[in-house]
Amino acid sequence: MILGLFGNDDELVFEIELIGADGLELPVDVILDTGFSGWLAIDEQDLQGLDWIYVQTRALRTARGEADFSIYAGQVRIDGQTFDIPVHVGEGVSEVLLGRQWLKNRRLVVDMPSLVLTLG
Repeated sequence: MILGLFGNDDELVFEIELIGADGLELPVDVILDTGFSGWLAIDEQDLQGLDWIYVQTRALRTARGEADFSIYAGQVRIDGQTFDIPVHVGEGVSEVLLGRQWLKNRRLVVDMPSLVLTLG
């Protein structure tokens, strides 16, 4: 289980590690976005240095309309476990986003009055 924190606008923030093809681990803060149906979304500039393998391009509907995302085979570490996942990479993705796919194998607990946020 990983502990999260609430952002300035009550975002659900967690820390994970992005793992590059060379094994380099990069800790990043991510926002859990239940409106995003994938696993992870990052901006094009965040892809640099990870050397993940390009898989395909997909059009997705976003809050700003339809946009093309490049899908890469990525690797992340959450709560000590390593996962190989498809990563949506797009232009103008302002935050690294965890999508609701994680909720299929992780339990999300959000208790704002008690300041408790966990994903485990």
